Amino acid sequence: MVILSILMIVFIAIANIAGAFVVFKKRSVYKGALIILAFAPVFGGMGSLIAISIIRDPFTVFYGLQIGYMLLVNSGIVLFIAVIVSCLQKVLKMM
Repeated sequence: MVILSILMIVFIAIANIAGAFVVFKKRSVYKGALIILAFAPVFGGMGSLIAISIIRDPFTVFYGLQIGYMLLVNSGIVLFIAVIVSCLQKVLKMM
């Protein structure tokens, strides 16, 4: 189970790093959140397949779903921060 926990951390870190690269290249936090959102089903499926191959139990599919859920929540947080920053920038421009 420790291997799967480390794998979960690695998948989430990879998705966040890819989102950060997009933010720095395109200068759009919204596109970064979209990239993290796009990685959610991909890494969820990969996590499910890896967990099934390691543990050999059908219920390990839920492990992959947990990774996907965490990345969806992560993407929502990034999107929420992007909206707040955009609103603050518009308010500060008006002042």
